[in-house]
Amino acid sequence: MSKKDKNRINVVYSTNPDFKFEEEYTTEADTLKPEQQHLKVYLDRLGGGKLLSRVTGFVGKNEDVEALGKLLKQKCGVGGTVKEGEILIQGDHREKIILLLTKEGYKAKKAGG
Repeated sequence: MSKKDKNRINVVYSTNPDFKFEEEYTTEADTLKPEQQHLKVYLDRLGGGKLLSRVTGFVGKNEDVEALGKLLKQKCGVGGTVKEGEILIQGDHREKIILLLTKEGYKAKKAGG
């Protein structure tokens, strides 16, 4: 399914030539203040023994989560990305990420096993 079709609601096929798809419009939530954010930092194990630190729970606009992801990547000195509201950082940097987030004013804690 292409990106422009992601907002279509439960219609597979219609024989009506005048049919218009109903679309579900999602609006981004306003970004909460750092002290109101409750972030969780997970460690994911990928194939080949690779590790990935994942930050979830950010409530806000895409631009703000992208900026936070960029800051974390720069401070950790590694690569990463932001996908679907989650910040993905290459390697096991949970302690450093939690330290950086608390220094910025966010409430962050380790999660997972």
